[in-house]
Amino acid sequence: MDDIYIGRQAIYDKQLNVFAYGLLSHSNTEHNEAFVDEHNVNVMLNTLNEIGLQQLVGNHPAFIKLSYDFLIAKNKIPDLHTQLDLEILENVEVTDELVSSVKKLSDDGYMIALDDFIYHEKMLPLVKIADIIKIDILQLNEQSLCEHVKKLRQYDVKLLAKKVETQEDYERCKELGFDYFQGYFFCKPKIVEGQRAPANRLTIINLLAQLQDPNVQIAKLEELISQDLALSYQLLKYIDSAAFALQREVDSIHHAIVMLGLNTIRSLANLMLMSKIDDKPHELLAIAIIRARLCEELGANLDKSIKDIYFTAGLLSVIDALMDSSMENVVAQLPLSVELKDALLEQKGKVGEALKCCIAIERADWSNVKFLDQEQATIQKAYFNAVIWSNQAMASVANS
Repeated sequence: MDDIYIGRQAIYDKQLNVFAYGLLSHSNTEHNEAFVDEHNVNVMLNTLNEIGLQQLVGNHPAFIKLSYDFLIAKNKIPDLHTQLDLEILENVEVTDELVSSVKKLSDDGYMIALDDFIYHEKMLPLVKIADIIKIDILQLNEQSLCEHVKKLRQYDVKLLAKKVETQEDYERCKELGFDYFQGYFFCKPKIVEGQRAPANRLTIINLLAQLQDPNVQIAKLEELISQDLALSYQLLKYIDSAAFALQREVDSIHHAIVMLGLNTIRSLANLMLMSKIDDKPHELLAIAIIRARLCEELGANLDKSIKDIYFTAGLLSVIDALMDSSMENVVAQLPLSVELKDALLEQKGKVGEALKCCIAIERADWSNVKFLDQEQATIQKAYFNAVIWSNQAMASVANS
């Protein structure tokens, strides 16, 4: 873990449910982020063995990129064929030896994907073995994209659109017949001019605004949460879950505030409120939770007394997508500190730098995966902790 970053990116089906995760890695020695050498692959596989693949992706399949050298060397791949999918890089030399190795892996039960695929006759032996073909939609113009889809539909493969960055891209690729989608279109608001926000979202934003008051007292916080019976029930059930492992039962909002502290309860209430927006992909809330926890850990290494500000910044960083409104508009409705506003609107200040680091890991923007003078291993460990905590939190939210 000392010389490599590992991140994950969600892959969605047509219903915007998470189908799988793509695992991305980067070494400090790399100059080209698309380059995956044998050492990198081995380090990633060893790391996955150490932390456990399920800890990182739950029960979802995980795609991992494999180099030509790794494939033909017949290196030991963990026996995870029910969950680990193998991705063949776009620049591989298609030799008989490679095709034989890939065919053997396919026969052993591994799902095979071809990454950043550009159609060429020499690739056909791999196409005939592959289960999924991933196409970077930014590499092809509209006509070429249509031609690729038409040609590949002759084969028994699923098509995955990569770098789907806007709602328009998603709709276009869905119409063309793609089966899966990878990108950040779901993190962006779908703003329709003249459309009023639904009443339930206005209620949520109003409650969020009141919860952000830095001077709120325990009695007022208890009143705010208690006036929403569904929120009260969900919060108490969540606190009573394995995520907190409390030694004593919590039987009231007041009791919860006393036990866990005002800032913790406020953060959890924010999370519960955001989870009530149920017409958005669940992964959007997962992203918010990961960012919140990762920001909190990065901030705690500086000053534990203000870690809740970092948590709030991460959690609210997707509020524009949840509300289908611009971040400027949402922030204007919340009584946030200047520090929080700067972080959410411009990723400025220490809190903003922490948030920028979180987003960089998601996007495999490795040059920006940094936070002040914290070591790479510290950031990577904090990221793994955040993902694991998010998996637990999402399971608890779903059951509450």
